[in-house]
Amino acid sequence: MSYLLFSLATLSLIAAPPAERKKPMSFFEMTVTKLDGKPESLAAYKGKVVLAVNVASECGYTPQYEGLQMLYTDYKDRGLVVLGFPCNQFGGQEPGSAEQIQSFCSTKFHVNFPLFEKLDVKGSNQAPVYAFLTAKHGEPAWNFHKYLIGKDGQVIAAFKSGVTPEGSELRGAIEAALK
Repeated sequence: MSYLLFSLATLSLIAAPPAERKKPMSFFEMTVTKLDGKPESLAAYKGKVVLAVNVASECGYTPQYEGLQMLYTDYKDRGLVVLGFPCNQFGGQEPGSAEQIQSFCSTKFHVNFPLFEKLDVKGSNQAPVYAFLTAKHGEPAWNFHKYLIGKDGQVIAAFKSGVTPEGSELRGAIEAALK
């Protein structure tokens, strides 16, 4: 009987509505699943500046992968990490499996920054990481929306899809965050 009570109590904690779950105070307090299916604590990036981007393989903005990789290459030694979060919520533009996404990104754009499993960035099934990112800076309106997170784990700014990785607006914000 005590086992049943423990199980029910445990189940009620796991199934608690999102409003009753503890909200993270920092981006670095969350764990997400990488594209290879392994969970990763975002604490691994604590002390770095993070650019989180919802990405898609069949979008008009997909060529931004090249610019994101360039940003990562240019700034990783100074403390920037780019994190890609595939999303299929905008026009069904990320229909592929994890393996297809990984293959596409590595062969077409030579992406070597971390990629995570496909997730929802808005709506009733919004992933917790995006609930945190969007709390003060709004939900993405399309693919390749960018969130800049400071070394303290707080969102500094958000950039719409049309803001390119090569542009001075984004690079200037990254430079300022790295100082």
